[in-house]
Amino acid sequence: MTQTVTLQLPNRVASTARSLAQQTKRPIEDILVEWLDHAVADLPISSLNDEQVLALTKLQLDQQQQKQLSELLAKNREGTLAPPEMQQLNELMQVYRHGLVRKAEALKVAVERGLVSPLS
Repeated sequence: MTQTVTLQLPNRVASTARSLAQQTKRPIEDILVEWLDHAVADLPISSLNDEQVLALTKLQLDQQQQKQLSELLAKNREGTLAPPEMQQLNELMQVYRHGLVRKAEALKVAVERGLVSPLS
């Protein structure tokens, strides 16, 4: 489900979005929705409720991503990774690293709130 919202954007934001939309040949609305979606996905951990924080402490790659990452890492070790696979590996590693940082931040907040015991 979607909802229509009218916003007044600062000139800098509108200009950057318009420029990116032209470069990528996409509607400016798609660019703005993508940015907002990323911003919501990366809300500061401290602003989340206890349930959301605890969920993030258990964050993992899904099974498909984990399988693909394992296969690509194995090919990389063997030296048989094709250029498109290298791109996939880089993208998955970026997702993995980002998830690890979010998980670590969630653990810190969970300990501060007394939701979990400190790791020893």
